[in-house]
Amino acid sequence: MGTILIRYGEIALKGRNRSMFTRQLRHNVRAALRQNGIAGAVREEGRRLYVDTDQPDAAAQHLRRVFGIVSLSPIAHVERSIEAMRAAALEMAGRFGLSPAHSFRVEARRSDKTFPHTSPEIGLLVGGAVQEATGARVDLSAAADFTIGIEVQRDGAALYGEIVPGPGGLPLPTAGRAVALLSGGIDSPVAIWLLMKRGCGVIPLHFTQDPEETQKVLDNCKVLAQYSYGWRLEPIVVSHAEVMAPVVARLRELHAERWTCVLCKRAMLAKAAELAAERGAQAIVTGDSLGQVASQTLANMEAISLGIAKPILRPLIGLDKTEITVLARKIGTFDISIRLAKPCPYVPANPLTQGSVEALRDLLARMEQL
Repeated sequence: MGTILIRYGEIALKGRNRSMFTRQLRHNVRAALRQNGIAGAVREEGRRLYVDTDQPDAAAQHLRRVFGIVSLSPIAHVERSIEAMRAAALEMAGRFGLSPAHSFRVEARRSDKTFPHTSPEIGLLVGGAVQEATGARVDLSAAADFTIGIEVQRDGAALYGEIVPGPGGLPLPTAGRAVALLSGGIDSPVAIWLLMKRGCGVIPLHFTQDPEETQKVLDNCKVLAQYSYGWRLEPIVVSHAEVMAPVVARLRELHAERWTCVLCKRAMLAKAAELAAERGAQAIVTGDSLGQVASQTLANMEAISLGIAKPILRPLIGLDKTEITVLARKIGTFDISIRLAKPCPYVPANPLTQGSVEALRDLLARMEQL
């Protein structure tokens, strides 16, 4: 049986609401274990969570994707004595292969102030034994080759030699829910991941144009589901042609095809708002990045937003394509998103880039007269 220490970050700042967030985080940790066939018990002590499991390595690989977790560490539990801490630290140093060619540091934290030694004293007493046994040099900075962490608690001491980063953020779905437009491209899966990181339960909405594009979306949803512990990610697929064919026909009659991308995006947002009302969602999410394509100029986004009944969240708005691509690679959606698929059949030869609300109102009025 092994134990994993779980650290959370901003949840600790939630004041009177903190118990609600930690309760949901415990629930999501249990979900991550259960959905991956790992038996384990989750408990809370102070401002830490602990997972007791006979599969600590496998559990850590899945728990590192649970939103709300800042980092985690497999730990060794020993009694509350300097001698026991020294022995455990030396064992860890030996497994790491600590030698005179390496540097190390000891980070001690005394959560139980009744322990007779202060945190700096613990670090000095344990670190001195490690240095004497291994000949490694002490480096108190983050650049040290090896860090031995010690947390002294009421019922013992926890030691760790590895810190596995988590995604941070807030546990799902503590921030509510939103409907997200999800295409087969690079941007929208990243936008969904960022909203999920903020604790938002996402309902993906895809407007299908061809089977290859839709399969990309479904495959990316499987990747995103690996981060969605605590929320069931269920994509909704509707026909793009059914939404856009009548709009395109009217635009052609008015010789206003340049407006196609603006009205296409607005029609999709209107459908998303309708779905949000049905599903109790508070907002809509898009993968817009300012100036990236014709529909994402500031003027066009203002026009596109006209009359949409729900707030529109654009988490990528200030990122460029390089930054978005880095995130896509990090979360695992990039390779799926770049698979070839058919282009949109409705994109005009010369799309409008600087629409206005006034011009759109006039166009909509003319379309209703047809």
